[in-house]
Amino acid sequence: MKQHKKQRLSVYLDPDIMATLADYAARRDHSRSLVAEAAIASFLSPDAAERQEAATTKRLDQIDRRIARIERDAGISVETLAVFIRFWLATTPPLPEPQQLAAKAQAGRRYDAFVAALGRRIAQGPKLRQEISEDLPDQKN
Repeated sequence: MKQHKKQRLSVYLDPDIMATLADYAARRDHSRSLVAEAAIASFLSPDAAERQEAATTKRLDQIDRRIARIERDAGISVETLAVFIRFWLATTPPLPEPQQLAAKAQAGRRYDAFVAALGRRIAQGPKLRQEISEDLPDQKN
């Protein structure tokens, strides 16, 4: 069987694409020609669109899972805040007029301490969402 000699093709590439090609080939220890040939073959392959669709679907699935986690975390945050506000409103009596000024000053100090504690918690963890099980069944009231 006679082997066919490869044919030469000259192309003009954008400098950024050429740099990317050269970098990729060097990292894989292949020639630029071999990498370009494989890329062209892949591009012209009849199943290239199907592979691209599969890769896109995989990325979209990952994004969907991330969005679901964000929605869950936002829901936890809203419910946590709502429970706290209900509890606070139910258990905190209004202060008499003479004590309100001192209470405002103390509230400022307590708020600063809260923000500092929140900053430490966010920096060091664990996060509240990590402490809440994802396996809890939906509970309807």
